[in-house]
Amino acid sequence: MTYRIDLSIRAEDALAELPDEGRQEVMETIAAALVHRDEWPAMGGWDAALRFGPRSWITFAAYPDGIDVLDFGWAG
Repeated sequence: MTYRIDLSIRAEDALAELPDEGRQEVMETIAAALVHRDEWPAMGGWDAALRFGPRSWITFAAYPDGIDVLDFGWAG
């Protein structure tokens, strides 16, 4: 099954400002959240979940066909 990933405008703009190393790690954290569907929050509601990488984190909401990344951070 193919899933989609949407970034909020805030997250999309911030991702563009990261150095390559930070952008890579955040994208890996997003990919890890996407494949661990058992860790997704309740779909279609107001619930969100956190996923942590080595030096990054994301918050995301879930829908039947994928996730929306609401925000992220990177400690670079």
